[in-house]
Amino acid sequence: GRVLGAVMTCPATPHATYRLQLNRAFGFAAAREIVPYLHALGISHCYASPYLKARPGSLHGYDIVDHTELNPELGDRQTYADCVRTLAAHDMGHILDMVPNHMGVGGADNVWWLDVLEHGEASVHAAYFDIDWQSFQPTLRGRLLLPVLGGHYGDVLESGELQPRYAAEEGSFSIWYHEHRFPLDPVSYPGILEPVVAALGGAGGGDARLPALQQLIGALRGLPARDVSDPQQRRQRIDGTARLKRELAALTQIWPALAAHIEAALEALHGTPGEAASFDRLHALLEAQAYRLAYWRVAADEINYRRFFDINDLAGLRMEEPAVFADTHRLALELITTGSLQGLRIDHPDGLRDPLGYLRRRRAAIAAAGGPDDFYLIVEKILMPYEHLPEVWPVDGTTGYDFAASVNGLFV
Repeated sequence: GRVLGAVMTCPATPHATYRLQLNRAFGFAAAREIVPYLHALGISHCYASPYLKARPGSLHGYDIVDHTELNPELGDRQTYADCVRTLAAHDMGHILDMVPNHMGVGGADNVWWLDVLEHGEASVHAAYFDIDWQSFQPTLRGRLLLPVLGGHYGDVLESGELQPRYAAEEGSFSIWYHEHRFPLDPVSYPGILEPVVAALGGAGGGDARLPALQQLIGALRGLPARDVSDPQQRRQRIDGTARLKRELAALTQIWPALAAHIEAALEALHGTPGEAASFDRLHALLEAQAYRLAYWRVAADEINYRRFFDINDLAGLRMEEPAVFADTHRLALELITTGSLQGLRIDHPDGLRDPLGYLRRRRAAIAAAGGPDDFYLIVEKILMPYEHLPEVWPVDGTTGYDFAASVNGLFV
């Protein structure tokens, strides 16, 4: 293949692979330095751990939060290109560990997940995740359980650990719990802003900008609800939210008193530890959201989104949806088109609703991206002694756990 202007002669099927576990301590530049050594060992392909943008500090890369970017902790595009060129100069290729089954959620860095928390079923990304919005539990109908709290909800609430904050640069409100951000439904913003209007109106007869703030609050209250099914109304909600948040951000930038009163209102909303009644307003605000915060131990009984096994911060993706497939594979296909990537290892295909359909779509997308007919594609599939890899799967094999077990049995 041709890689960034260099002609490669590495074999399509690997002769020997070497696993590169990439993280912030061992990125693209460090990998590039050991290529000559690996070449001398007879390695034909480096098998790289996931290197799309993962949660900050990730040591493994399986908690991807953005499929459209390389992980900045590993290096930039130029550093990546330098590593690929060095591989090509040694007639070596590389295989990427691809993660289609799940994404890293929680925290404050997955924009798809944050959008779901803000808009619930109306979010354009609600269909990206495997969420049961019609739970058998009344308190979870139309809501997403978030088992992230270190203790029971009431205890955490009255301890003051749930902190309402305002992001002035984007005109948005969220509840924070340590590193976790929970965006608020914009329809609930008026509950925060109305006391601000009262305070501003009572200070010297009001400001000339007060009518604009009141009009903005009225528009927020009039946004379509989260459970609307009409696509046009959902679009109105999303577009209206973006516009109104921009207007609020602009108002707070030119009106220092508004920003100060918002902070005072949030301080009053936060409550006072030791005074249970002071948290009633914050509790009522949380009850109006598209999610329900819960103690992490309740996840086994009440969880209503598919996870990677029982890991709460790895949420399953609906890869059978064409839009989800397209958005999660765009960068990988670009790397295939440019000849930067010579193989894919598909992580955990058993977790997908339709593994065969996914793999067929994967093959078709590789061909459409200009990949060779013999592009190397393997799957992580743990085969029991009585089990065989489905012959209809269009892959070159598994990652070889069964073979590795046999080798270990022979030599150990």
